Amino acid sequence: MEQLAELANVAARLESSRPEEILEWAFDEFGAGIAIATGFGAEGLVLIDIALGINEKPDIFFLDTEFLFPETYELRDRLEDRYGIRIRAVTGEHSSEAQERLFGPQLWEANPDLCCRLRKLEPMKEALSGLAAWVTAIRRDQSYSRASAQPVEWDHQWGLVKVNPLVRWTRERIWDYIKLKNLPYNPLHDRGYPSIGCTHCTSSVTGSEDERAGRWRGHKKTECGLHGGAAPSVVSIVSTS
Repeated sequence: MEQLAELANVAARLESSRPEEILEWAFDEFGAGIAIATGFGAEGLVLIDIALGINEKPDIFFLDTEFLFPETYELRDRLEDRYGIRIRAVTGEHSSEAQERLFGPQLWEANPDLCCRLRKLEPMKEALSGLAAWVTAIRRDQSYSRASAQPVEWDHQWGLVKVNPLVRWTRERIWDYIKLKNLPYNPLHDRGYPSIGCTHCTSSVTGSEDERAGRWRGHKKTECGLHGGAAPSVVSIVSTS
């Protein structure tokens, strides 16, 4: 309880702070015990650029589900070349072929929560093991489930501190930064994909739709569970295994 109260005080203090200030606090507080997770979305590009202006060698990783768009892998390569860094890939226990043998074809359609558990949640648990904190690029205005996110908070799902430097930024501000800094970005954004995940579970959206409306279209699902949006049964399985 004391730690939660302390984090609440830090969050209140950092509420109006710039992302640079939030990241500086996080790097100073946790040192080598913190990592940045990215999915190579527009927000993630901004987060990486800002972080590298503060820390030349941050630990950055992504969840390689083996179902990402070719454009996403190409963007990873471009970022590594631009900054001279290595973004480590975290994969699950089962290859895509093994998953099909064990759980049947097109698991992402038959049981998307289980597919996310195998390809994202369980690898994420491994990636965060031993860390004291992780950094995300989520924004409050992305979806209802993210509206209450704080600059710094306790992540009950993963059991460590969660840092959200861009939480107060808008989509417009993200893209203004990308254009100002001439950052490379996924060309799918120019084709109606504001939020990009796996090929099977990502579709384009119309101008009137929520920017995450193209994720898991046709299912009552808008989050993979990394940010506490998965069904309780999925979270429970991952947290106790």
